[in-house]
Amino acid sequence: DEQLDLDDGRWEDIHVVTGALKLFLRELPEPLVPFSHFDKFIAAIKIQDPSLRSRCIRDLVLSLPPAHHDTMQVLFRHLCRVVEHKEENRMSVQSVAIVFGPTLLRPASEEASMAMHMVFQNQVVEHILNHYGYIF
Repeated sequence: DEQLDLDDGRWEDIHVVTGALKLFLRELPEPLVPFSHFDKFIAAIKIQDPSLRSRCIRDLVLSLPPAHHDTMQVLFRHLCRVVEHKEENRMSVQSVAIVFGPTLLRPASEEASMAMHMVFQNQVVEHILNHYGYIF
């Protein structure tokens, strides 16, 4: 309900804005990729055949609830623009995936295999960024 004045000087630092976005996404009651889809995305990214993997991830994204799908589309469109400027901002696809992977996809309960999941979480985000046009 708070009205933000984006002309306020405290919003000039991109790290503050990015941190606020990550915090918002992390504090959602359910992540952008719902808990019910987490294992399906992890299984999909493990598929060896590249075209089958892409198709499966696209179908999973399309199966998301509309609010999740639409928010994901807007967010990933923006993140693709960030990656387009990687020479200036040093945010490659891999860097963006490392920053946003664990925030956008997380299991319902933290497990012992959290480190292993993190690799796959990042790969899912990287895949969606690399195949944005096909997926959306």
